[in-house]
Amino acid sequence: MTEPLHPFHRYVALGDSFTEGIGDPDQHAPGGHRGWADRVAEVLARGTDDFAYANLAVRGKLIRQIAREQVEDAVALKPDLITISAGGNDVIRPGSDPDRIGELLDAIIVRLGATGATIVVFTGVDVGFSPVFRPIRGKVAIYNENVRAIAERHGCVVADQWALKDVQDQRLWSADRLHMNPLGHHTVARMVLDTLHVPHDLQPMEPEPLPERSWREARADDLSWAKEYFVPWIVRRIKRVSSGDNVLPKRPEPAPVTVPGDEEAAM
Repeated sequence: MTEPLHPFHRYVALGDSFTEGIGDPDQHAPGGHRGWADRVAEVLARGTDDFAYANLAVRGKLIRQIAREQVEDAVALKPDLITISAGGNDVIRPGSDPDRIGELLDAIIVRLGATGATIVVFTGVDVGFSPVFRPIRGKVAIYNENVRAIAERHGCVVADQWALKDVQDQRLWSADRLHMNPLGHHTVARMVLDTLHVPHDLQPMEPEPLPERSWREARADDLSWAKEYFVPWIVRRIKRVSSGDNVLPKRPEPAPVTVPGDEEAAM
């Protein structure tokens, strides 16, 4: 009898746009976005006939909203694997307190721990490479230390994006500079699977990264980015509206996962 590659049968992902898969568009994926969590689920589904996956993440959600809108639903689904990335939208807001965000995450983990599931938490990316987010690098670092302390206290697995140097490359990020592109999501999926010690065949730098830009091209992109993404983001903050308002989870119930390529192989 073949030894299973992993012990997981029901995976539930919680979070915001990062986990929803924004930046990794795919017309065949639920909600029109694939993302790292879908990519992880695709690997976990291989060779596990009864594997099911739900994704409750919704773009723009703050940690309090994730606690209020996703946690109890996740517990009710009785998962044996949970990933949660929460607090990123809070950390980037001016005046937010990374210690208070950590306290809210701790309460979430206590509740999710009642499931007995393996829980994966995420540190934030080292944003020192980004001119846009470099000023909050210290705040991200403080939050990350809180994440690590919470993980140690409650026996969680840490998916360490801060140590993932590959994502400190602008070519892994989408045009809005806030969300990873398909290569970025692919890279995070590889890291999560490695962290869980799940064998996989995801290769580095696939899909191919975007080409390097000249200084002039980069400055032109700066102007386009400010007009198309930064100004609307500021306006939404002023109006207190979110990109996730009226958006529902893309996979609210655990369901089998279609692995890309399986359809063609079956034809």
